[in-house]
Amino acid sequence: MTPALVRRVGRTIRRRALFSRGDRVAVALSGGADSVALLLLLRALAPRHGFDVVGAIHVNHGLREGEAAGDEVFCRALADRLALPLDSGAVDTRTRAARDHVSIETAARELREAFLTDAAARLGADVVATGHTADDQAETVLLRLLRGAGSRGVSGIRPRRGLFARPLIDCRRADLRAFLAASGEPHCEDSSNASLAFARNRIRRHLLPAIERLAPGGVPALARFASLAAADEAYLTAAAVAAAAPIVLFERGGVQVNRAALSSLAFPIARRVIRLALERAGVRRLSAAHIEAVRALAASKRSTGRVDVAAASVEARGERLLISTSAVLPARAGEMTLEVDVRPSLDGRVLESGRGDVAVVQAAAIEWPLAVRRRRPGDRFRPLGAPGTRKLKDVLIDRKIPRAERDRLAVVVDAAGHIVWVARVAIAHDCRVTKPAAKVVILTVRTT
Repeated sequence: MTPALVRRVGRTIRRRALFSRGDRVAVALSGGADSVALLLLLRALAPRHGFDVVGAIHVNHGLREGEAAGDEVFCRALADRLALPLDSGAVDTRTRAARDHVSIETAARELREAFLTDAAARLGADVVATGHTADDQAETVLLRLLRGAGSRGVSGIRPRRGLFARPLIDCRRADLRAFLAASGEPHCEDSSNASLAFARNRIRRHLLPAIERLAPGGVPALARFASLAAADEAYLTAAAVAAAAPIVLFERGGVQVNRAALSSLAFPIARRVIRLALERAGVRRLSAAHIEAVRALAASKRSTGRVDVAAASVEARGERLLISTSAVLPARAGEMTLEVDVRPSLDGRVLESGRGDVAVVQAAAIEWPLAVRRRRPGDRFRPLGAPGTRKLKDVLIDRKIPRAERDRLAVVVDAAGHIVWVARVAIAHDCRVTKPAAKVVILTVRTT
């Protein structure tokens, strides 16, 4: 085993605080070079870092019929050789993409993440390690830059987000393949990686090699840029959350924003406040053009006006903007406000369980900004201490929450749409505080 590579991954685990002592880690195993190297490296590093590798998870995306079956056979044989359980299953990517009108890549990512989450619960894992590398990070940054993303988008792949950790994020793909070759370890080749139908593959095959020729070291530089952008974005988002508190209100009929106050904010903060307001109304997949259209409407001298943004209607009504969507809660639900207090550590405070109006969650486990809403059909989450994800409806029934109260419960979600906390019921297991000395978020929900 290459000592330098082992040390590099070990530094990443320590520096980025990917695992805690006693963590039970499951490895996402596709059979490709990156995931095979990841499994072998983590097995070697586990004793000295105090975590346990408890199993592997293999997902068949239903896109490569014969080849995918061979990948699963390979993964099962590898897991058996390492005396590890393998949790495997198939998902229907094409059906999801057609149903939700999203790309195959987006559908595959969403289905894979859901399967990995459920499989981790079955294996009793606290963390799922995935094989994302510095090359993947560079590809993601370039993809998003070329699509016009801001600092939030070009922050790229987070080294740790909720349940998922990326121990190889500082490693080059070529180094991992060299490690496998030196160790005599085989791996599978995914034929879809050669298809230029996917934008990521075009960047991998054509753009990254050109960058390496023009600027050797360009890939690590792009990865460093992503880390810097992530730090900047976290700071600006925290400032936007504070700025939004007095001017973005959940009123009857939708989310309302004070136009004058919004227009007085610095441009970078104003854009983030608009995004937060739209997401609070239930809007997802926003573009820079959407944000700018709302900002221009707020700054307009006209007392009335309207723009349609994704699934939302944004109307100027005198001093306010009213954002309404089909996802906005009915008037009878009343008003909800979410107070967010970010602390550098738990600092001796009693750990809140989430069964009241206050909860404490680990800051690293959530994707900003947060929003508060009522429950929706199909909501699922993993309550604190539960063995796996469940329908929110079933959780409320099991906990004997009266039917009349279920539609009044406040549901806090992050920017990815994941449930962080159902007020007075439970926080999400993946958002629990596992490192009290690290940054925490104290959430308070007030309803009327």
